[in-house]
Amino acid sequence: MISYVGIDFAGLQHMHYPATTSIMRLPCSSMIRPEWIILALKNGFDGVFVAADGTDCPYLRDCTDRTAKRIDDALKLAEKEGIEPQRIKMAAICSVCGEPFANHMHNFYRELKELGPVKR
Repeated sequence: MISYVGIDFAGLQHMHYPATTSIMRLPCSSMIRPEWIILALKNGFDGVFVAADGTDCPYLRDCTDRTAKRIDDALKLAEKEGIEPQRIKMAAICSVCGEPFANHMHNFYRELKELGPVKR
C-alpha cells in the first residue's frame, strides 16, 4: 500500500517510466506469491518488479523481510523453471519515492531489453 502511494506520486509528478509497465496493487507487498510471479513470466511478462512497502507498512513490522523471502522463493522457482532470475527484482519504495521508482523502472527495462523475451 505504501509503495503504491510512491508509484502514484511518480505519475502525479509527471515522471516518465516505460509505458509497458503494469501496476498491480496489493494491500501489502508481502502478499505477493512466488507462483504469481512465475505465472506472469510464463504468460507474456518479461519481468516482475516488486515494490516492497519497507518499514512503513501499516500491516506488518517485518513486511520487507517477508517480501524478500517470497522474492527469494520466486528466484529459486524461476531457475527451476528455466527462467532467468534477473527478470525478478525487488526494492523498497516509500510514499514519496516517485523518482527512485521511475529510475528503477528505466533500469529494469534496459536489463529486460538486453535479456530479450522469456523463452517459453
